[in-house]
Amino acid sequence: MGGVGLAAPNGVQVNDLNPALIYYTGRTTYEVGINGQFHTVRNRTQSQRDGSATLGYLAFAVPISKWWAASAGLRPYSAVDYNSTSTGGVAGDPNGQTKEQNTGTGGLAEAHMSHAFRVAKGLTVGGTASYVFGSIDLASGVSLTSAATTINTIEHVHYSDFTYRAGVHYRNKLNSNLNYNVAGVYTFQSHLNGFRNTSIERLDGSVVTSTIPQVVNQQGEAVVPGLAQAGVSFDNNKNWSINLDAAHQQWSEFRSFGVKGGVTTGVTLSDTWRAGIGGEIAPDPSSVDNYFKRVSYRAGLSVAQMPYRPDGRVMYDRAVSWGFSFPLPSATVLDATTINLAFTYGQRGNTAKSIENPSGNIKEDYVRAQLGVSLNNRWFLKRRIE
Repeated sequence: MGGVGLAAPNGVQVNDLNPALIYYTGRTTYEVGINGQFHTVRNRTQSQRDGSATLGYLAFAVPISKWWAASAGLRPYSAVDYNSTSTGGVAGDPNGQTKEQNTGTGGLAEAHMSHAFRVAKGLTVGGTASYVFGSIDLASGVSLTSAATTINTIEHVHYSDFTYRAGVHYRNKLNSNLNYNVAGVYTFQSHLNGFRNTSIERLDGSVVTSTIPQVVNQQGEAVVPGLAQAGVSFDNNKNWSINLDAAHQQWSEFRSFGVKGGVTTGVTLSDTWRAGIGGEIAPDPSSVDNYFKRVSYRAGLSVAQMPYRPDGRVMYDRAVSWGFSFPLPSATVLDATTINLAFTYGQRGNTAKSIENPSGNIKEDYVRAQLGVSLNNRWFLKRRIE
């Protein structure tokens, strides 16, 4: 639904966008998801296509009492995956040419636990504590195109630390057929503890001939700025909802080992915002004659300002998404299984020329797909003996 849902209660799936919404978990729920992505990256002179598939998320939620619910899970926190090559001239040698190659791999994962509580009629609050961990590897190499020797600068950073998030949600009726929801979520600024190793590597062809350590187990941190989010939604408590979310994050405050924008590039980042709108409808959730009337259909739009501004130009990420939720026919009062399928098509960046990039900035067209399974069952039942 355009990546929205901060204010959208859901009793069938785990809504981890807002910890306060965990309260609405009606039954014990298990979820697993797989993500796939295909993208084309290009500038004014060349393009490249690539694709990948990864584990999207694992989640578990359980209602504990009439006023308390909890969840736990594992999901990606960030990912680094790029490989770029550029060429340039050699001062004093009109026939000489250099080749520079930059690569980045790795990423961070987030193991999280959330609790949600009903504190008044229609009002719920929640909090999430997460442990973030993982490693990022960066390499930058320069060589003469006429020679087989390459000099690489290698960097390996391992991060691990805790992050925290709080959410609030309020639900009430506008009239007998319409409900409104408002919500807010704040992810607190985090200081991810890190250890950094760097070295200079010499290659003859593809063979490493020498490695010279530069920095060994340097301790530092990545300062990730706080994220403020707000959302509103409307629904008829039966078969449709419409949602609007907005977010703001001060990426200008990001630091990595004391350097703005990362220890390798030192590029200053700008504050970002994001807005999205989306909706969901199931034509007739209780239909016994037509299965497709029980299917939930979702669609949404989103636009976000990116933190990078080459030559001061603002860059955007625009996307359209759609998806389906297929309930399995074997569902009962005690157990239910739902297959969730979602797609996103988007564009981010542009190919405008800049001082830093005379061949044009980078523009990415991407298609993302997610396949998920939700299993619901009741753990606790009061039995009556007659």
